[in-house]
Amino acid sequence: ESETQVSGSLRIATVTMADTLAKVPDVEIDPEGTFKYILVRITVKDGSVHKDIVRGTKSAEYHNHIFDKVNPAMEALGMECKCLGGGKIEHNSQDKKLRVFGESTAFGKADHAVSAEKLKSAFSDYEITWSDDKK
Repeated sequence: ESETQVSGSLRIATVTMADTLAKVPDVEIDPEGTFKYILVRITVKDGSVHKDIVRGTKSAEYHNHIFDKVNPAMEALGMECKCLGGGKIEHNSQDKKLRVFGESTAFGKADHAVSAEKLKSAFSDYEITWSDDKK
């Protein structure tokens, strides 16, 4: 009988973490300009449930500055973070265009195709392009 209770509470915990994961926005980027971005995999601690998120901002001089902000925020939610790479995003809100390119010296190049897909889900009415060029 006690075994059932244990697995029951464990299941509830997993669902809650999946919910927490779902609540984390896939994309948080500056509304305008060209800036550094990173692709981060967040995983439920001691679990396999994960998703990849895009974070980018002009206020970050280096890619690790973005990670240093994201990591503690995610850890507070019970998530583990791993940076999958970085690059740059050019956000032209007037023309509704997003361009993903470049790479991070510290983290290497993110899979821009994955990042572009994430951006498409957040900016469905935008034209989104990506390239593996440095500029």
